[in-house]
Amino acid sequence: MSDVYETHIDTDVSVQLSECCREDAQAVFDVLDGVYQLEDMTNPSPEMATGPVTTVWTATFDTAGGRHQEVRPTHLSALVGATLTGGYHAVDEVEKVLAAGFDIQSMQSVSGDQETEARLLLASR
Repeated sequence: MSDVYETHIDTDVSVQLSECCREDAQAVFDVLDGVYQLEDMTNPSPEMATGPVTTVWTATFDTAGGRHQEVRPTHLSALVGATLTGGYHAVDEVEKVLAAGFDIQSMQSVSGDQETEARLLLASR
């Protein structure tokens, strides 16, 4: 495996946002996009559902790249559940950026051999 591939794996963080509206998801992603390089984003399709549906907004950020802009407190209309998955250092860095823009509460952390998953609850500052 090449060093470039291994480095890329260690710097990418997948961010999943749930139980929030499109505007709140975009606000969180805008904060992260101002600091890191957006690698990929998936928007849920606007299909009509026949029953209750949970919407999950997903984006991947490269913590090694990006503009590294200053983070300011950002308004959310409601609480937002966030799940961060990636290398230990990269997830920690994304958590710090989110803490600069939002009030965060750590809900749970699951650690593996080379990756970690952090579950957070975000609120307006």
